[in-house]
Order: sequence, then C-alpha cells, then structure tokens
Amino acid sequence: MELKAYKMDGLGNDFVIIDRRKDDVNLSKEEIIKIGNRNNIGFDQIIFIEKETKGAFPITIYNPDGIEVGACGNGSRCIAFLISKENNQNLIKLSAEKKILQAEILSEKIVKINMGFPEFEDWNKIPLKSGELNPKILELDFLKKEYGNGFCVNVGNPHIVFFVEDCSKIDIKNIGPKIENHNYFPERVNVTFAQVIDDKNIKVNVWERGAGQTKACGTAACATVVAGYQKELTNNNCNIHFKEGRLNIDFNRSDGQIYMTGPVSDIKEIKLKI
Repeated sequence: MELKAYKMDGLGNDFVIIDRRKDDVNLSKEEIIKIGNRNNIGFDQIIFIEKETKGAFPITIYNPDGIEVGACGNGSRCIAFLISKENNQNLIKLSAEKKILQAEILSEKIVKINMGFPEFEDWNKIPLKSGELNPKILELDFLKKEYGNGFCVNVGNPHIVFFVEDCSKIDIKNIGPKIENHNYFPERVNVTFAQVIDDKNIKVNVWERGAGQTKACGTAACATVVAGYQKELTNNNCNIHFKEGRLNIDFNRSDGQIYMTGPVSDIKEIKLKI
C-alpha cells in the first residue's frame, strides 16, 4: 500500500503529516515505528489531521516509538501553515487532547500558536510518581551533585528542565534516556538542559521521550521559559536558541498562557510505502 503524506519541519524538528479528513488511514504501532526509522523516512513525530469539528481541526500525534502524545508545538505550527495554504486563512484552530490551539500565520512561514496553560503546581498533572515529590524542585540522585534540581512542567506533555552553565557539554545521548525512564515519571519525561545567555535568550539541548535527541522541540522551549521565569532566572518572554534557529516563547503574564512564534519549512509531498 502506498500513502500520500507530507514532510515538514520547524527548525529541523521534522514531521510526517497524514491527512485523514477524506480517507480513513490507520497505521499500526509497528508501521509507525517502521516509518519513523531514520533509515526509512524518519520523523520526530507523525501527525494525523482529523475531520474538522466545531471549527477546529483535531490532530493526533505519535512519537517514533509508536506511542501517542498529547502535544507538539512545532508540529502544530506546521499543520496550521499547511491548512492555511488550503483555505487561504491566517487564523487556524487545531485541537489536541481536548485543548484548542489557536494559530496565526503572521507572515510567509512564520506561525504563532497559543499552547495554553502550563501545569507545574500539581504533581499529579505532570505526572510524577507521588505527592512527596515537588515538581519545582525535583532531585534525581545521580544528577543532584553536578546539575542540581530539575523543574517539572506539563505543557501538553511532561518535561523536566535543568539549568546549566554550558548545555552543549551535556552528554545527552547517555544521560537523556536515564532521566526519561526514571521511575519518578509514570509517563516518562522529556528532558531539557538549558543555558541562560541573558534574561531574554536561552540555549537548549533537548532529549525527547520516544524520539531521542532532537534538533528542536517546541514544547521543550515552552517548558524552559516557564521554568526560567518561575525560578527568576529569565524574563517571561524569551528567545529559545536551537542549532537551526530560534523560537520566541511568551509566557504571557496577563492571561497565564504560552504563545510560541517561529518559522516553518516548505511543504513537501511524499509517498509512504506500507
């Protein structure tokens, strides 16, 4: 079987996009894993666009390990751009896990999206293993001496952020999986090591659960600004720097929501052989 799909990326964070609005396409976990292999097509996430409901386009997101996830910031911006090209509208509504994501095409390939409210007060909403763990000051024994405490926040998926002097020196391929699969995190966790350049600029090194080290991660950028602002290390509005560019994250003080702005790639049509 051959399927029509799209390939897009945001700052190198890449996605396979399948449109299910007209054709009922179902892929097994094994088929998703096969497509996600970098020796095949490869992706950081595969995203399905569902039929429009109440003015919003639902999206369903899977990591390369075939596990469904609740949010993908860069992927959502790519989907919004793709749909805007179809209907020639600058305002697009998506929905993911019952949350409405409002996106705006600001200029050619620059997309802003509202990622909603972060959760960092309630351990059960991260989620963490138990209420004895403090999401804002989380100690992992094998990291405490060198990197201190992590800040946990859910922005549609769970994240932990550590602030370090030089994030490029972190051996994230070694340490990332250990944190991701730590028993404190019943749904595993995304990991960010963040380096504050100044109060409005942060450099990051990211490990995504089920995907590994990624060139960029929108929800990690959101989590980093929330953590930096709550820890009084940064402003509430920051540029997050990745290898291939930057995202602007505004943890808005007036409404408490997160707004992400950044570039998306061209839309490339591809064929998937299943």
